[in-house]
Amino acid sequence: MRIDYAVESDYPYIVENDKHLIETLIRQKINNHEIFILRDRNQEIGWMRYGYFWDHIPFMNMIWIDEEHRGQGFGEKVITYWEEIMKQKGFQRVMTSTLSSEEAQHFYRKLGYRDAGCLLLEKEPLEIIMTKHL
Repeated sequence: MRIDYAVESDYPYIVENDKHLIETLIRQKINNHEIFILRDRNQEIGWMRYGYFWDHIPFMNMIWIDEEHRGQGFGEKVITYWEEIMKQKGFQRVMTSTLSSEEAQHFYRKLGYRDAGCLLLEKEPLEIIMTKHL
């Protein structure tokens, strides 16, 4: 498995699978190197994208691993890779969030993320905000 910054040729793959981000922002995130593509044998198998909370804390927004590649450690590898890059850039903390109804919260805790608060939107499950010191 290889992790690269997404490039323009990855755009169709991301657009096809990322239903949480409007298409016009995908190109912007590609150009800003805020999406990592996971490849296995030169085939896209997933991605991770991030932004910045309060414009200065790296915030992992989304991880996607194609169904047939889940459970093989790829998610952990891309998170660890991202955390190391953020540390090299001088950041001391990273963040993410997950719905309380999702199993991802346990995955993030296993990787050292700690609950830092929550967000409750009308008619939505509780969103757990998580942080990790690098």
